Amino acid sequence: MGLVEAWGGNAFGWFFANIIESFYNFGYAVTHPGQWLAWVPYINQDLQTPEIKESLTRFIYYGASIEFAFVLFSMFMVFTVIGLIHNGFMWGCVRRLEGFANKVGRFFAWAGLLMVLQQIMIVFMQRVFAVSEISIGFGMNFTQDVSWWSEELKLYNAMIVCLCATYTFVQGGHVRVDLVYSNVSYRTKRIIDMVGSIVFMIPAALLTWLFGWFFLWRNLVVPNPSASDALERLIGKARALRWNIETIGFSPNGFNAYFLFKILLVTFTFMVVMQAVAFFYRSYLELKEGPSSEGRFLDIDVLGDPVAERVAKIH
Repeated sequence: MGLVEAWGGNAFGWFFANIIESFYNFGYAVTHPGQWLAWVPYINQDLQTPEIKESLTRFIYYGASIEFAFVLFSMFMVFTVIGLIHNGFMWGCVRRLEGFANKVGRFFAWAGLLMVLQQIMIVFMQRVFAVSEISIGFGMNFTQDVSWWSEELKLYNAMIVCLCATYTFVQGGHVRVDLVYSNVSYRTKRIIDMVGSIVFMIPAALLTWLFGWFFLWRNLVVPNPSASDALERLIGKARALRWNIETIGFSPNGFNAYFLFKILLVTFTFMVVMQAVAFFYRSYLELKEGPSSEGRFLDIDVLGDPVAERVAKIH
């Protein structure tokens, strides 16, 4: 009998038992990667042995499990305690998490330019040359119908939305409704930010993850995994497990890789959780150190135009 089963008679026992077991679960996962990562070399290939199929099943199950949630929670608590003792460590976490959001966002923001250029190419090739297919490539050409390229523009838009959201948050670019926030004191603002990141950002992102995780895998493998299935039931299904990657488009010759949108959704929620942690840490440190620390280590884009910078700041 595990600790959770032994202490699970009440909410407090269940909660603390899961925290204690999370350290064992994390250590076991790190020291036994083959039990949940053996499937990686066989992506979109035949899952040759029952052991490989079971490793994929475990990965799917634990990716949205209570055990994984408590591992993340315990890591957050450990990092927070260390940060409370050594504020420099917490500032380091803030800089790295915000830096990651900035790097990813700045890179994928170029998808906007790519989207515009591809739309111009589609209009030019279709209206001027009246072609039905467009080929791109050097040596090995990639050829698809014009409608495929047109629908694929949605992917660039999704990349901007999902992968640049936390970057925009770091830059202060999201629209805020400051009916209360703008009229309260500096300390109250920091407290509102701390509470908001924990009470609103993280729960909303985790709820989206729970739906998005199984939504993704139901379009990648069969038999379809279910969020309600216990691990033992999923292991039982593993005998028949095989890849079945979604390749159905909305039109006969249209874009047929819609599973990428599901991957973007899961990636988006993961990045929001990391940014929520960074925002919580920053708000706490700015609360503790006072107004002089506001915006410390914040990597804000410089527009080079005083008027545009003022408008962006007001926004």
